[in-house]
Amino acid sequence: MRASALLLIPLLLFMLLVDVYTWRGIKPLVARIGYRLVRQFIRIIFWGISILIFAAFILFVFGIKHVKQAEAYIFAGWLVAGFALFYLPKFVFIVFVLIKDIQLAVSGLIRWFRKKKSSKDLKVKSGRKMERAEFLYQMGLFLAAIPFASILYGVTKGKFKFRVMRERLNFNRLPESFKGLKIVQISDMHLGSFNKKYEPIEKAIELINEQEPDLIFFTGDLVNNFAEETEGWAPILKKMNAKIGKYSILGNHDYGDYSEWKTPKEKAKNLAAIKGFHKKIGFKLLLNETETIRINDEEISLIGVENWGKPPFPQHGDLKKAMENVDPNSFKLLLSHDPSHWDAEVLGKTDIELAFAGHTHGMQFGIERAGIKWSPVQYKYPRWGGLYKEKQQYLYVNRGFGYIGFPGRIGMPPEITVVELV
Repeated sequence: MRASALLLIPLLLFMLLVDVYTWRGIKPLVARIGYRLVRQFIRIIFWGISILIFAAFILFVFGIKHVKQAEAYIFAGWLVAGFALFYLPKFVFIVFVLIKDIQLAVSGLIRWFRKKKSSKDLKVKSGRKMERAEFLYQMGLFLAAIPFASILYGVTKGKFKFRVMRERLNFNRLPESFKGLKIVQISDMHLGSFNKKYEPIEKAIELINEQEPDLIFFTGDLVNNFAEETEGWAPILKKMNAKIGKYSILGNHDYGDYSEWKTPKEKAKNLAAIKGFHKKIGFKLLLNETETIRINDEEISLIGVENWGKPPFPQHGDLKKAMENVDPNSFKLLLSHDPSHWDAEVLGKTDIELAFAGHTHGMQFGIERAGIKWSPVQYKYPRWGGLYKEKQQYLYVNRGFGYIGFPGRIGMPPEITVVELV
């Protein structure tokens, strides 16, 4: 039996335990419903959904080898979404069932130490206990509805609710001709995850063009893993318009490191096709090199490095090589997929004024309201989303255009960044 199958058994047993315990709390509430057909319908829906998720896990483990790897990514994502949608709320609910069980255990111990009460007294207390239990279960259902609604919104609407984030940055060394330069940054498309849903992306492209950018930067992760994910997307993505030019880099997912290949040649062919797609949509792919951008008689340097990340992520990026022919006196912009690269090799070690990164997705989950800025990803990446400044150097981390793994976004909308240099 494969290792994945061995892991499946305890997972399914755990899920079954959660289901049984959840139903134990829901059952007395369902019993109060006057219509028998409604009670049966609720019972069928509850256990039917669980059986479907069980079957999906079994199918994933034993049948996934029979489908394309690109399709397996999508299936795995929806499996994660199904688990999150129906089991995270159950985890919330069973906390209240557990509280009630603890109360019953404690009260049982107390009664054991006390003298016996009259049967009438016991009957009154039993009724009150039932009322308190139902109140706890109702409260649990109410609170469990919050993650359910949030996850449902995230996988249906939230992942396509694109927002425009704006920054105006002042630089003393910026050439006069570049003052007012408007840059749009997007990152982490992960085209395979969209599963050919073109319409919402077309609207996002229209939103990009409405910003009337001078430059468009794409900071990596075009695909999840495979060049075939780009099929059908060129006519849509090439519609992005920039007055001066469009530039891009590679992200960690673009190298095909997260899949199995029959031969190194097959993997290299996949990467070459991904690189070629950038040209198809009008982007100049910067591979550890610098592009000089000129307006009138003035110029700035745009440096683009391949992916550089902390282990286990690959370090194909070579900043030293990319800057070999850079004018030391020029104003410098950097495209680097992983924000940890900025701290490791840019900050305080170069005079690069502004860097653009992505990679984190803001974990596709977080809170950014009322002065609160939090996402679980910050414990891995301290610079995970938005603008960061140290002395006279800036880093902007885009929260991502697409999604991977979990097919949704909760409190962390997909982002189109607009940076104006003044």
